[in-house]
Amino acid sequence: MKTKTKKKILPWIFIAPTFFFLGMFTYYPAFRSLFLSFMRMNMATPEPVFTGLDNFKRAFSTPLFWQVAGNNLFYAFVTVPITMALALVLALLVNQKIFGSSFFKTTYFYPNVIPMAAASMIWLYIFLPGYGFLNYTLGKIGIPSIEWVSDSRFAMWALIIVAVWKNAGYYMVIFLGGLQQLPTEIYEVATIDGASAWRKFWKITWPLLSPTTFFAFIIAVINSFQAVDQIYLMTRGGPANTTNMFVYYIYQVAFKYWDFGYASALTVILLVLLLIFTVLAFFFMERRVFYESGERL
Repeated sequence: MKTKTKKKILPWIFIAPTFFFLGMFTYYPAFRSLFLSFMRMNMATPEPVFTGLDNFKRAFSTPLFWQVAGNNLFYAFVTVPITMALALVLALLVNQKIFGSSFFKTTYFYPNVIPMAAASMIWLYIFLPGYGFLNYTLGKIGIPSIEWVSDSRFAMWALIIVAVWKNAGYYMVIFLGGLQQLPTEIYEVATIDGASAWRKFWKITWPLLSPTTFFAFIIAVINSFQAVDQIYLMTRGGPANTTNMFVYYIYQVAFKYWDFGYASALTVILLVLLLIFTVLAFFFMERRVFYESGERL
């Protein structure tokens, strides 16, 4: 009886620290934000005062909110496909049996190891007008110097370049893990049948890799809505809020204007948007995913 009881209790003891930290740093802040989103809490009203849906009405009637949402959607629509396509190409290349593949894997993954703060500083130097490496190189082919982070036409693209460079290696590793799980027998049969490299990729690799692609896509979209550190270090949301995105906007409202009620409402809106996206992705896209059993859900 005692042995059975120990076996039942032991797993709970092992996972208790996980529950504790998950509750402290994930669920408590989420529920606290939900609570404060219905309150007025700022420098003029330090104690929370119930205001119902006022913070949400204020968000949806603020032009800056829609500008931030548009910026973030554009950032996601551009960075996610480019990053995933580049990561897939790199994974296909390093998955080949070539000399020095470990070196290339390390080289491609290395940017992901660099802290975003350091990466942003490196790219700020590269983007320097006049004598930065990128402008210097462009100048050699006759293209005039570009104010990458202070010109509203290019600032968002500067952030996108940094994000793609930083994250492609991470998704390459995910794709590489998926590629190395694919059965080799199918490729051998396809080779005997005379299938071209493109046909093998399109008819075998791409469908069988769909669970990995689906997972990477969900993670990439969610990460694209969490961009904040490179914005803070490179553009501060400018110029004229053209690079301001959700998390940085929340940071500004909370810690620059000390309006915690409104910042909490923005946080709740972001969480709901990501939750809706995840549910829709599982509902519509997972039907096109091949799993190991060969069934489509």
